[in-house]
Amino acid sequence: MKISCKEFELELKHPFSIAKFTRTSTPLLLLKLNYEGFEGFGEASMVPYMGESYASANAFLAKVDFSRFKHPFNFAEIHEYLDSLESGNPAVKAAIDIALNDLNGKILNQPSYKIFGSDPEKMPVTSYTVGIDTPEVIREKLKDADAFKVIKVKLGRDNDKELIKTIRSVTNLPLYVDANQGWSDRKQAIEMCYWLHDQGVLLIEQPMDKNNIDGNAWLTGRSPIPIIADEAVQRIADLDKLRGAYHGINIKLMKSAGMYEAHQMILKARSFGMKILIGCMSETSIA
Repeated sequence: MKISCKEFELELKHPFSIAKFTRTSTPLLLLKLNYEGFEGFGEASMVPYMGESYASANAFLAKVDFSRFKHPFNFAEIHEYLDSLESGNPAVKAAIDIALNDLNGKILNQPSYKIFGSDPEKMPVTSYTVGIDTPEVIREKLKDADAFKVIKVKLGRDNDKELIKTIRSVTNLPLYVDANQGWSDRKQAIEMCYWLHDQGVLLIEQPMDKNNIDGNAWLTGRSPIPIIADEAVQRIADLDKLRGAYHGINIKLMKSAGMYEAHQMILKARSFGMKILIGCMSETSIA
């Protein structure tokens, strides 16, 4: 098994703002695995606030040795090995996992959705994400959303209601909201939950600080809209402490270290009666 990679920058059409950050591009790492005449591709999206970089990704990849495995598709064993090298670096681990799944599918001549037992006719809708911006830019961004059935809106600043009103002046599509930990207290959060419910919002991601489990649990018990954990959940080990504190979780491959653990997280969260949202970072279709 040979690993190679290439660094590149994903330039965004519009600056992308959330409650605490704004960026115009995202560093990506394209990873390729060669195995017995097959090529598998994966990608790491290293958004700055997650702490990964080209340097950390390349340093991690230098430690990876696939020669220790009889074949490269024992995903449980491989993920245990990758975590034994370092506890962090979920995005570059995801790139490896995605490339291995790509290889596996090519060797078996099966798409990944069949290997995981998914039905393409029953896939949930994909939302179009609108970052925090001025009313003028929001209206411009919404011109790109014609093909989507749900709009996802980033909130968490002082102009949250103005942003929603701007969107509602353009479209009546259902909305998802992601506050990215931007609401500081329970009173503000529950007031926003009821106001957003009246605006046709279907769910709210990470309303308050990820470490404020009691506060988010209090909100979950009172909100008319499902409350979804985002920053509060990364790997499967996070799920036990969140049981009962949220209605559901947002799983992202760049947080879960790839498709294998994401699937395990789905199964465990469903056993807890939690809702599942599949999200992403700024990524290409490779991820």
